[in-house]
Amino acid sequence: MTVQLLTPEGMFQPVPYHHVSIGTGSRHVHVAGQIARDGEANHIATDDLAGQVAQALRNTARGLAGAGATFSDVVRLRFFVTHWSPEKIDDFMAGITSVTEELALPQPLPPLSAIGVDYLFEPDVLVEVEAYAILD
Repeated sequence: MTVQLLTPEGMFQPVPYHHVSIGTGSRHVHVAGQIARDGEANHIATDDLAGQVAQALRNTARGLAGAGATFSDVVRLRFFVTHWSPEKIDDFMAGITSVTEELALPQPLPPLSAIGVDYLFEPDVLVEVEAYAILD
């Protein structure tokens, strides 16, 4: 196994992700920030956080696949969300849930961070996803 996901006893629960991942292997894959654009750079899910999370994860999956990886190889996910507030968590999680089966996302997810930012590079971009994976 390249990636072992775990949550040691005594760490905060419940959360929809593991707190710890242990990666072994020699190939490191970094997928740069993915947003809600299709292959022709068309805007997807404008003003829809759940839809943008789903599309950004689909794009992340494509990036991983290009390197021969899947989400089962991911040791860390990082989300940047514009104008974050706790009220957005339901839409954020709905975006993840909507593609969990399609993308074979591990459950619970690998360790992740959701970081609130004021602005991403274009005004309609609500979320960006980065992934880090390790392969044998």
